[in-house]
Amino acid sequence: MATTAHESRRSDYYDDPEFNYAEWWRGREYEHEAEVMAIQRMLEGKRFGYAVDVGGGFGRLSVVLADYADRVTLVDSSVQQLDLSKNFLARHPRVDSRLMVASELGFPDASVDLVTMIRVMHHLPDPAPVFSEVARILRPGGTAIIEAANTLHAVSRLRYMMRGEKIPAAAVDIGSHGDIPYVNHHPETVQGQLQAAGFHVKRRLSVSNLRHPAVKLVMPKRVMLAMEDKAQERLARIHFGPSIFFLLEK
Repeated sequence: MATTAHESRRSDYYDDPEFNYAEWWRGREYEHEAEVMAIQRMLEGKRFGYAVDVGGGFGRLSVVLADYADRVTLVDSSVQQLDLSKNFLARHPRVDSRLMVASELGFPDASVDLVTMIRVMHHLPDPAPVFSEVARILRPGGTAIIEAANTLHAVSRLRYMMRGEKIPAAAVDIGSHGDIPYVNHHPETVQGQLQAAGFHVKRRLSVSNLRHPAVKLVMPKRVMLAMEDKAQERLARIHFGPSIFFLLEK
């Protein structure tokens, strides 16, 4: 996954041979399909020349972007992830891959039409420099989809309410491992940071709204996805789900 400070330490985590991120997604088909649904909803009817999937791992969502762009580049800071991508992307000749970190994207200014960054911000306590870098490579009028792990999600709100605490506006540590941060973000704070980087927020979606082990035990995936389809737009207004997807225009 792409990172800012201490990139090599965190890249090493995803390069651990005992941690296979492709295998980690087994059993998380609902979450994957919910994210695909959100991307398809946001990009419906659009077509792009060049897309970049920042922190895209082994290319799980890069192949989705290939349905909307003539050419896609997957970028990630993990050698292991990019090695995994070779087989995964073998049948997708319009998707290539490059090793780099989100804070130093090796693309010329205003050279990209679409940028996505999904499941990266939970490693970014201060995402502002990365937002600026994404804005730098995106052409004027270009599109970005950025996902944020949501401090305001329903379960989190309940926990804060039970403790009698106010939900912080700043990023909240949810279990960092040494130099590898894991944080949630307040969506209103994120929106302000995105606007400061030069983005216009066009749309928000609440994603993976039923992501809870107890729900997955009792509800078939097809039912969960049918409910997800109805919920993403409606529940965005109350920031219900654990992930908030932002559709942005530079």
